[in-house]
Amino acid sequence: MLRPIAEGLKDLVTATVQLCSRYFRVGILTDPVLQVGLMIAYVYTVCLVAFFLLRLATAFIIDLIGASNFLWLRSAIARERGIAAYRAWLPLERIRPRDIPQDKWEETFAWPPGNVPPYPPLLRRITRAVVTYALVFGGAALLIQLFTPFTVLTWVGRLIPLFRDQPNTLSH
Repeated sequence: MLRPIAEGLKDLVTATVQLCSRYFRVGILTDPVLQVGLMIAYVYTVCLVAFFLLRLATAFIIDLIGASNFLWLRSAIARERGIAAYRAWLPLERIRPRDIPQDKWEETFAWPPGNVPPYPPLLRRITRAVVTYALVFGGAALLIQLFTPFTVLTWVGRLIPLFRDQPNTLSH
């Protein structure tokens, strides 16, 4: 079972190295370093996804156990979640001014009335994150362009038409 996985990983790394060699010069020393680095990156990414899925499955099973009161664990699960919620609330409680009553403080900063989440919708959060990352990477590229001999913005400008005009050679 491990042989097809290893062969698939090797094919993926080889295809990525070939893609990189189209746009960058890959020398005799950079090729093995690039292969090892990409292999580590792909394995790390797969492990992260596997642990994320394992975490979701564990949370689902714990919720299912709590909802069905399997082995009479509902109280223990609720107690642990209550302790976690209290620990999350403590830093906010430490900054509460003494002249503001706790009821008013909780009404203002705890979960809002009407069971509406206290954070923006998912699409707005994703858009904000994408724009923030684009601004940070753009600012870093601009600073590198201005204060180093590397012409990063020129390189990016040359790469954009290459990606647009190339057919997708990775799909078979």
